[in-house]
Amino acid sequence: MSHGNILVVDDERGILDQLAGILRDEGYSDATVATGEEALAAVSREIFDLMLLDVWLPGIDGIEALRQLRAAGHQLPVVLISGHATAELAVRAVREGALDFLEKPLALERVLVTVHNALAHARLERQLKVERGEEVPLLTGSSPAVVELRRQILLAAPTDSRVLISGPNGAGKEVVARLLHLHSRRAQGPFVAVNCAAIPAELIESELFGHLKGAFTGAVENKRGKFEIADGGTLFLDEIGDMSLLTQAKVLRVLQESRFTRLGGSQEVRVDVRVIAATNKNLDDEIAAGRFRQDLLFRLNVIPIRVPGLDQRREDVPLLVEEFMRQFTRRTGVRPKRVSPAAMEIMQAYDWPGNVREVRNLVERLMIMVADEEITPVVLDLRSAGPLPGGDGAFVTLRQAREQFERQYVERVVEECGGNMSQAARVLGLERSHLYRKLRALGLRSR
Repeated sequence: MSHGNILVVDDERGILDQLAGILRDEGYSDATVATGEEALAAVSREIFDLMLLDVWLPGIDGIEALRQLRAAGHQLPVVLISGHATAELAVRAVREGALDFLEKPLALERVLVTVHNALAHARLERQLKVERGEEVPLLTGSSPAVVELRRQILLAAPTDSRVLISGPNGAGKEVVARLLHLHSRRAQGPFVAVNCAAIPAELIESELFGHLKGAFTGAVENKRGKFEIADGGTLFLDEIGDMSLLTQAKVLRVLQESRFTRLGGSQEVRVDVRVIAATNKNLDDEIAAGRFRQDLLFRLNVIPIRVPGLDQRREDVPLLVEEFMRQFTRRTGVRPKRVSPAAMEIMQAYDWPGNVREVRNLVERLMIMVADEEITPVVLDLRSAGPLPGGDGAFVTLRQAREQFERQYVERVVEECGGNMSQAARVLGLERSHLYRKLRALGLRSR
């Protein structure tokens, strides 16, 4: 794990040398300046994790430097140093945003404890910013496919091995990644997600590795990259197959060496990050087409996990609908609704091309747009289940909707039974003669 980059500000050469020596012995990187003006200039050029700032300086003093730092929007944690600490000074320091105080003469153990606590506080703040507002991920379902998926997650999670998650869009690849993180030894560290397909190619390197002010047009301030923010935790690279070959090469180097350089910078940053990647593409096909590096696939695909589409676990649909209704009710206070048996049968017969994400979106729409307490087939409007509205856009009657569903369902059962009417009758719970009468009533032909 990166120990941290610390800026030391003091006009006494002896103090600078003492603190620099202490920090280097403990594995920290450091920079030293002698004035408040130099400190503000250094912060504008480079990213630091902590500033040790003397109060009494030539030019602007430490308190004024801290005030200007905060006024410029920098959230860098600052520990003030003073040989004349008073209660009044401490109150001013806290008001301006100082995290802690060190008194001269400096005691080795006190310095190290203060630095360690300040860096831990800063990491926690960054983690909370990343994860604030996120719900605890749930892998809802009891189908054999989900049971097997849970087993794989619990086996892979405690290791630091990289995982490559594959599966169709909307199937829940990020949920799997979050569960891998939550059940790992890194659970107290940050979980940082990057959608590689959603970031323009010219910005992805800055997003991953960070940049310094002026590194490119539009880089108006220093910025940490996702690798650095995820230090000590997990970085989730979603849709890795959409990453450019140039960026793939740089990610490969980070995976090999656990270090990188920010855009516009020269100092190497070391990180301890577990990388989990995901894709909806066949990466072997991408390699054959020259769009993905084989050596990067070898690095990422230590533990492969496949997330099934919802068409492979239709029995989980009722549980997903119930869970998403519960989440929406908890979030908005809207009263829960009932799903009629006929409507649920349509949902389970539907192909769900958008997978779990489509279920969530449908439930949210129904919770908002349906005034009744019961959700019936009339309001579903699912493409694979057949068009429920009439040809002119008006809804059909409930009786017509039920007849339409019954016709589709019986026809599907007969088709899946290969036209074997005895088998279809058993599946439908009808006598064979009753099935023939039902087919005639519905306008369907027996095979």
